[in-house]
This record gives sequence, C-alpha cells and structure tokens, in this order.
Amino acid sequence: MGVSLRRTATLALVGLAVAGCARFDDTASSPFTPVPTFAPGDNGAPARPGPPAPSPAPSTSPEPLAPCQDADPAVLATCLDTTGSLTMLPGGESALVTERRTGRILRVAPGQPPVQVAQVDVDGSTDGGLLDVALSPTYGEDNLLYAYVTTASDNRVVRIAPGDTPKDVLTGIPRGQSGNSGALEFSSPGELLVLTGDAGNPAAATDPGSLAGKLLRVTALTPNPAGGQPFPTVALAGIGTAGDVCTSPHGDTVWVTDRTTLEDRLQRVPTAGAAAGVPVWTWPDRPAVAGCTAAGSAVAVSLSGGKALAVLTLDADTGAVTAAPAMLSQDRYGRLRGAAQGANNQIWVSTENKTDGPSGPTDDRVVRIDVPAGGGGFD
Repeated sequence: MGVSLRRTATLALVGLAVAGCARFDDTASSPFTPVPTFAPGDNGAPARPGPPAPSPAPSTSPEPLAPCQDADPAVLATCLDTTGSLTMLPGGESALVTERRTGRILRVAPGQPPVQVAQVDVDGSTDGGLLDVALSPTYGEDNLLYAYVTTASDNRVVRIAPGDTPKDVLTGIPRGQSGNSGALEFSSPGELLVLTGDAGNPAAATDPGSLAGKLLRVTALTPNPAGGQPFPTVALAGIGTAGDVCTSPHGDTVWVTDRTTLEDRLQRVPTAGAAAGVPVWTWPDRPAVAGCTAAGSAVAVSLSGGKALAVLTLDADTGAVTAAPAMLSQDRYGRLRGAAQGANNQIWVSTENKTDGPSGPTDDRVVRIDVPAGGGGFD
C-alpha cells in the first residue's frame, strides 16, 4: 500500500529512501496414451517383467494446523475479538490486550494461551468500547488498572481493583457515533494523561468547556462516589480521532497520535506549560495512526489503514524527526492497533481486522515485531 509522507513546515525533510517507507507488494500436444504391455498370448510373446516399483517417498507435508493455531512464530495470541490496546507488563515478557467490543482484558505471553484477568461492561456499538488500560504506578503491589471505556451515555475513565467492580475516576467525556477512541498513560505517579477523541464534533475539540478532543492531566485518581471531580488541566486541545499517548522511558517527553480531516499527526507535548503541541510528523494520506511506543531516540506508531509499524528516528540534539519512517511488517498482519515495547528489541502489536477487515482465520492477533539492528533507537 502506498503511503506518502511529508514533514511539517518547521522541519527540514531529508531525502532518504527507505524500503517501503512512507506508504502514517510448432509442436502440438497429443493425448496421453499409455505404453502398451504384452500379456501371454498377445502375438505369442511373453510379457516382460518391468523394473520394481520405487518405494513411496516419505511424506514431507506439514501437519495440519489446529483451529486458532498460527504457523507464524511471531504470533503470540490468536482468535481474539478486535483489539483496543496493548499494554506491556513489568519485565517486557507479557502484556495486557483489550478486546474493544467485549470489554475483556487478557494477559498474553509467548507459548501460553491468553488468560482473562478482568471484564468491563462497555458499549462497543460505535467505534468505542474498551479502548485502553494503564497500569497503576504501584501495580506490583496493588494490581490496579485504569481503563478508558465507552458507556451508553459517555466515555469515562474507571479504576479496576482485583475482585471489585470498576469505580469511576473521570466521567462526562462526550461520546458520539464516531470519534470515541481514547488512551491513557501515567506521566508521573500522581498524574494520569487521558487522551480523548472529538466524538465526531471538531468544534468540541477547541471548546475549553468540553472534555472532548483533548489531552487531559488528571490528578484526582481516587474514585469519588459522590461525583463532582475537578475539571482536569488541558495539556493539548484540538485532537481529532484519538490515536494514542505514550511517554519516553524517563517520562520527559510525551507523544500523541491523532487523525484529523486533513492529516494524521504525531505531536510532541511539553511536560508542562501551555496547552499546545509540536507536530513532528504528518501523514497527508491519512493511514490511520493508532498505538505508539517511545524509546530514547525513536517513536514507533502502528498504522491501521497503512497496515504497518512506522519507526520514526529522532535527532539526538533537537528531538526532531529527520528522515522518513522505516516501515516494518507492512501488509503482513493487516490493520495494526496497539503498540508496546517488549524485551529483546521487539515491539508487540495487536490487530483490529475483525471490524475493518479483511480478517484471516486466526484474527485478531498479538504479534512480536523485531526491530532491525541499529533500528532507530529501539536497541
């Protein structure tokens, strides 16, 4: 699939050709006649024994695959419902994947079947549902999860404790027939970043009184049964269809992906200060940017429509993107949704082929993608 890219006006484009990058593969035949053989009595000539028949060659056909078994060793989980997000667990050897429409949260790990750890009631009738989960900063002690969900009346953030019903943390985020995607990321132990979509209403994204189309800084993280949570601080406004929010390993840089009517974007957000972002790369052909994960000198972005993982290398001094993204696993796994950095220089991705298609017999899946040596800061 061709995906053209352009730099924003503030960045100089370096003409670097990356394989697959920037495409946000006079003799006529006569009927067969058996050679005649002769039996006793035919023309008086006895039949001649032919050479012994060769022994049949041993079969080299692979064993048939069982249902939901994928021959690709990079595939970690199969036969999921369409996914909403992927969140790496401590250690980088397992992850939580959400099923957007069913509300299930599953733990996936190499060589093991997925295990359901929780389920949340959601309304997945639009593009909403269970969109993302974030681990509590003290997850190793409390096993708390924060989830971004769509209900019949709104989008909201809930906290999930083991053995308990979800408790509301932030409610009243507008929902619509589209633009319900959202994402979560802790920027510090006391601050949860909440990325909200515009609910199909671009005007709401610039309305200071609306929670739609924003990157919000939420510090009131304890559920309040009485409601009345304070209005969060707005870190970034003007978001279209929300993609994802991710932070660099040390939390000093925040990245946001979203889709507008004109282009898809990757923006860098100041850790504090005014509600403004710096677009560092745009995709005019709108390949449907989705999940993101950041390393010290690179950002990887899942492309749903582009069916690839785009790796953008950052300049060590300025943090700017100085070359067209490298495109990994393009057209191999279909529409990619979630992205998370695992161990051993690998990026895990999830797919969303069952809703937007076409889907295969083992969709939807979680896959590990190897980043090539020297691969854009993910070493």
